[in-house]
Amino acid sequence: MMVQDRVVPKTVPTPPHHTPSRSNNRNFAKRLDFATWASENSYKILAVFLVIGTVAALFFLRNAGDSAALLCFEQSNSAKSAAHKIHYPQISWSNVAPVRPLGPSVPYSSFKSEKWILVSVSSAPTDALRALTRIKGWQLLAVGNSETPTDWSVKGAIYLSLEQQAQLGFRSVDFLPYSSYVRKSVGYLFAIQHGAKMIFDADDRAEVLGSDLGRHFDTDLVEQKHPVLLQYSHANPNRTVVNPYIHFGQRSVWPRGLPLDHVGDVAHEEFYTEVFGGRQFIQQGLSNGLPDVDAVFYYTRKSSGLESFDIRFDEDAPKVVLPQGMMVPVNSFNTLYHSQAFWGLMLPVSVSSMASDVIRGYWAQRILWEIGGYVAVYPPTIYRMDKVEAYPFSEEKDLHVNVNRLIKFLNSWRSNKRTLFERILHLSYAMAEEGFWSEQDVKMTAAWLQDLLAIGYQQPRLMSLELDRGRAAIGHGDKKEFVPKKLPSVHLGVEETGTVNFEIGNLIRWRKHFGNVVLVMHLGAPVDRTALEWRLLYGRIFKTVIILAEQGSWDLAVEQCPLGHAYKYLPKVFERYSGAEGFLFLQDNMILNYWNLLQADRTKLWITDKVKDSWFTKPKLGNADEWFLKQGEMVAQVVSNFPVHFQTSYKESMGDEDKITFCSSELFYIPGRFVGDFADLVGLVGDLDIHHKIAVPMFFLSMDSPQNFDSDALAKTVYKTKLSPNDTFSSIYTAQAPAVFPMKVQNEVDFVKLVRLMASGDPLLMELV
Repeated sequence: MMVQDRVVPKTVPTPPHHTPSRSNNRNFAKRLDFATWASENSYKILAVFLVIGTVAALFFLRNAGDSAALLCFEQSNSAKSAAHKIHYPQISWSNVAPVRPLGPSVPYSSFKSEKWILVSVSSAPTDALRALTRIKGWQLLAVGNSETPTDWSVKGAIYLSLEQQAQLGFRSVDFLPYSSYVRKSVGYLFAIQHGAKMIFDADDRAEVLGSDLGRHFDTDLVEQKHPVLLQYSHANPNRTVVNPYIHFGQRSVWPRGLPLDHVGDVAHEEFYTEVFGGRQFIQQGLSNGLPDVDAVFYYTRKSSGLESFDIRFDEDAPKVVLPQGMMVPVNSFNTLYHSQAFWGLMLPVSVSSMASDVIRGYWAQRILWEIGGYVAVYPPTIYRMDKVEAYPFSEEKDLHVNVNRLIKFLNSWRSNKRTLFERILHLSYAMAEEGFWSEQDVKMTAAWLQDLLAIGYQQPRLMSLELDRGRAAIGHGDKKEFVPKKLPSVHLGVEETGTVNFEIGNLIRWRKHFGNVVLVMHLGAPVDRTALEWRLLYGRIFKTVIILAEQGSWDLAVEQCPLGHAYKYLPKVFERYSGAEGFLFLQDNMILNYWNLLQADRTKLWITDKVKDSWFTKPKLGNADEWFLKQGEMVAQVVSNFPVHFQTSYKESMGDEDKITFCSSELFYIPGRFVGDFADLVGLVGDLDIHHKIAVPMFFLSMDSPQNFDSDALAKTVYKTKLSPNDTFSSIYTAQAPAVFPMKVQNEVDFVKLVRLMASGDPLLMELV
């Protein structure tokens, strides 16, 4: 996780230029653009109005109509429309004025040092921070914010208060929130201005192992002094991101910022490529104790809530570098930057705090390729103690929702700008257009680059991009084998043994079986407490997980869909994944034990037609339940308009036309060959208010005869409609059934309980979820 001052965000005032959210920024941008245009052209409008009033009126009405139409676009389209209006900063790069030298009255104005350690501080000094001041040859710089105690002081450290930061004359300061670690951006500029050749981006609770950074990192990049390095190979041309923890012996742990659908990729490299060192301008170290992990890992991997992590990595494993086209999460508390990569220190301001440094890391890696540089990952360099704190999922939403798309975008992005800084600004603008951050970060980038020039930073020269030579030719060299250790994972409540290979084999079998099946989940629980967890749990097994809910969430990629008409939404999913083998629908109160479905026939329909209390028929006439009567009338109306094949199948399956079939429909499977039929049936229902629990069984009986269903697939589902006050997760759940109902997972705590129970069927859940 990140530094302590980021853990629980507080409500604080923001500076005038800080934008709290993308949606507000887009709306504000629209109003601002229109207001500015009207102000600047008011005399023209008046003249036109006086000369040809009717034409002006028509012009206004036409544009008003266009504006109204914009509001009707879907969210994704409105985002793109807003992005097109983002202002591209115009900078005269050769005319950036230098920052005015600080007078002798300002502390440290004449101080110079080549090696800097930089931390953000929000609380009283820690012993770990004091230890950083004693690392020989390095100067500690502490950057304060609005939460920092006013009397903050540590002997041997330079401290920049908010007031001192404002006096430095940097353009970037105007864009920084008052209460956030991203104010480190001011400190980076200060260190560069005062002679920095390398900057160690650190945490105020990190203890450098052996108190010697030079022992762990490559602080001297003279190529002839460095042996060859191991580099990840491009044996799999589709792999664009890796989990470096596997290389260092912890395949069950993943870094914050790794796309969650990659946490199940636990295999080590078949071989590495040997390359010459000297251009590892960004060096990412690992942390023993509490590594940089995300909230999903932190919440779900402990045996008890009071337990502290003490994870260890292989100190003897060789450092490893990333070729162009392949990325790795990079953080802001254990990373060494050489001067060639100082431009990549800028922390974005418009994304959530837990995402800022990771998004910066991916952005910087892409630009690093433009100058022939690369990221290297090193064995453990620091130790961080786990303080057993709360880490909010909401602060990571920009990671879990966007990181996969960001990596893909960065690999495809190209620029023909003539200088490095022009390309950096170009990429920042393109990322705003795509919604990865807002226009505020485009402005921040422009200010940051001008600040670098103003303090005398020389931008590196561009080099040809290896990425365009084809994956096979990137970083080519001699092959080298290295087999990572498998360090014990006692922190998981289970110690790895020889059975782990068998368990991984099972995971591969399940993934092979369901890897082309799309899971569509409908959530009744709060999406902000469970959506990411469900994706993590089932995303390891299925092609993808689509989340639906009564209330959608753009940030969490949750699509709005009322449960009563969930079946009407499915054709949209079918279109999106036209190549899928099948589609499995699941409500969040029905737990799927996928390991018990390997014998199910994926070419047939599955539904709970053999499960008592889930599937039954009722007479249409004489039914005292008015709801059933109305549903029966609508079913009869629809069936009467069915094409012959649907109508015949339905009537033969029902036998008695005076009855109506009800199915709870929490779980059912539609193979690809029936997708078209299902979509046609949805179209035939049209606007009729037929409920999901009536429509789904009607569709199934219309598409095929029940004797052709794979009824055995779900026949042993545990289905309880009446629970006693003493019933708990453990008393209801069994790993031997294909599915279990009801299991109401409302929050992260419930999810942890569920995972521990499901681990009896899938032991790797204790490691991967």
